[in-house]
Amino acid sequence: MVFGKGQSKGQNMAGPTTPRPKLKDVARIAGVGTATVDRVLNERGNVSEEVRRKVIETARAIGLRRQLPPSYKPLIRINLILARPELPLLTRMAVEFRNLAKSIDRRVSLHITTLPDEAAETVAAALRVTDCDAVVVYAPNHIVIRDAIDDLHARGIPVVSIISDLSGSKQLAYAGTNHHAAGRTTGFFVAQMSPQAGPVVVLCSHLGFQPHAERIAGFREYLLEHAPHLTIARIVEGLDDRVRSRARLEAAFRELPQVLAIYNVGGANLGVRAAIEANILAKRPLFVGHELTEHTTRMLREGLMTLTLDQNPRLQAQFSLDVLMDHFGYQGRPVARPYTSNVPIVLYGPENIPPTD
Repeated sequence: MVFGKGQSKGQNMAGPTTPRPKLKDVARIAGVGTATVDRVLNERGNVSEEVRRKVIETARAIGLRRQLPPSYKPLIRINLILARPELPLLTRMAVEFRNLAKSIDRRVSLHITTLPDEAAETVAAALRVTDCDAVVVYAPNHIVIRDAIDDLHARGIPVVSIISDLSGSKQLAYAGTNHHAAGRTTGFFVAQMSPQAGPVVVLCSHLGFQPHAERIAGFREYLLEHAPHLTIARIVEGLDDRVRSRARLEAAFRELPQVLAIYNVGGANLGVRAAIEANILAKRPLFVGHELTEHTTRMLREGLMTLTLDQNPRLQAQFSLDVLMDHFGYQGRPVARPYTSNVPIVLYGPENIPPTD
């Protein structure tokens, strides 16, 4: 292109006396109403992708002087699927996703689905019926879950798993902690704080739940390698239910009154508290659990709980959204491919509990 005298590259071709383009000019040329132009330029949605592109391209062509949204980035609806929202970890996870969703691109929206139970069939059904563009899900690693994720993959819907790694499926990524390492970390601290020989009791939801099984495996592995004087005398399955966990722990304590330590790999920390306070054991045991919640914070401060390992819901939510933003071509926090989670566990004791708001 040849530029005449007094005209430099980058100037609008209109002369200095030409009125600046306005929204009504964009609307007239694009063949839409001014309200539609306003919705497109302010990214308020409710406009087809075809109309959106036409409006943005028209605004650019006539030199509308304002920051324009990107032309071809689609609206992205993310479906967060969470089972058992009454569990403190799941409540925290939902809060973190809601908070982070407020700060990302306005063309990305979050839709939360809560399920009454974590049965594989229940979660698989929720996965299959989603009408969103991407899914973040907490679910057990079960064949029907993996099949549902593979079906979504075939439909072009990426899935990111949180808390529980759904490996073996065509998920886009896992955004969570290393549960095996968490178990080994617990083994290290229990071994350091229990020089005498004796039995240890482990509480979990059930052994078929992968994150809990991985924590137990890491814990057992460390004790066998470095603290053979400590033995896992009982693994109690309490289904993360406070009442059931308390009853089953108390039964175990009656049979094993010399228990030195309790490792709760699941969520029923209040059940552990009640069982300890039943005063069945010969002396108060070490108690290591998971997640920093209102209840575990209180137990740490009171000295009833020794340590808790927190799996960082905020960073899991952040990594999930970073992966999906990158996958769909949005600018955001840098994330390397292939997507590999490096969310750390955080160890809390009585002396490093963060201040409450």
